[in-house]
Amino acid sequence: MPFTPIHMGPGILIKALLQSSFSLMVFGWTQIVMDIQPLVVMLTGEGHLHGFTHTYVGATLLAVFSAFTGKYLSEIGLKVLGLVENSPITILWWVSFLSAFIGSFSHVFIDSIMHTDVEPFYPLTLVNSFHGLVSISTLHKICMYSGLVGAAIYYAVNYCTSVGDKEYKNRP
Repeated sequence: MPFTPIHMGPGILIKALLQSSFSLMVFGWTQIVMDIQPLVVMLTGEGHLHGFTHTYVGATLLAVFSAFTGKYLSEIGLKVLGLVENSPITILWWVSFLSAFIGSFSHVFIDSIMHTDVEPFYPLTLVNSFHGLVSISTLHKICMYSGLVGAAIYYAVNYCTSVGDKEYKNRP
């Protein structure tokens, strides 16, 4: 199913580990961009469901597109959501590219495990050696639990940082 949220679980864990060196918004935007082609196939009934976009070559091209567009969309989104005050927020280019590449490559890997029609190494080979690496149920659990663990780590790190900052400022 296009735009499945299971891809976000590993992204949340990566965000927790890399903190400001990773953009979860660019990662999420990349997940959407990756699944536009399957959505079009589902709506029109024409084409290969997990076609070129679900290859590492296609993922590379979509990562570049997602990094460029996602950087600006994320900055606008953060302002609209009110998560930044008057100071301008900027996502560094290398963070945007890192987040987009992790997003597109992890998307191909996860879908390669789930779907028989994914050909991740096309045009070199049509063989998908990742399919069935783990059961779909196990894959869903890994993605869900990685998101839960990532959220706990993220909030623990940010809570400890904010408490430490307050204590440091209140020292005599």
